[in-house]
Amino acid sequence: WKNIRKMEDRLAHLVSRKDVKEYNIGGEIKVLAIDCGIKNNQIRKLVGAGCHVKVVPWDYDFLDESFDRLFISNGPGDPLDCGILIDRLKLFMEKDMTTPIFGICLGHQILALAAGCKTYKMKYGNRGHNIPSYLVGTKR
Repeated sequence: WKNIRKMEDRLAHLVSRKDVKEYNIGGEIKVLAIDCGIKNNQIRKLVGAGCHVKVVPWDYDFLDESFDRLFISNGPGDPLDCGILIDRLKLFMEKDMTTPIFGICLGHQILALAAGCKTYKMKYGNRGHNIPSYLVGTKR
């Protein structure tokens, strides 16, 4: 990945935590949450579902970690600025095809890039509720 911008200009780097924090250590399902700008409510919801949540910085090396689920949070900025994470995620997916991985917004874009897809910036962003859809096979 080309380092087009300086690290301090990359938004995920600015908002991501710098340390590792664990919540609900006795939880049944261990979730490794990669913080690209995670919201506290996302952590609360995972803990509320009985998960042991380990929140790590966006550039954390998780390849030798043990967990049941991998979560990549939402956050600001260009997903291509997260090349370190994309590369690690690609290696993880090649090594482990059974651990569920899920992402929100930026996290989903990073996951798509690691899987070999391409992303592009939408004119108004993707908020879900403002994107028109066409339902094939339905009568109105």
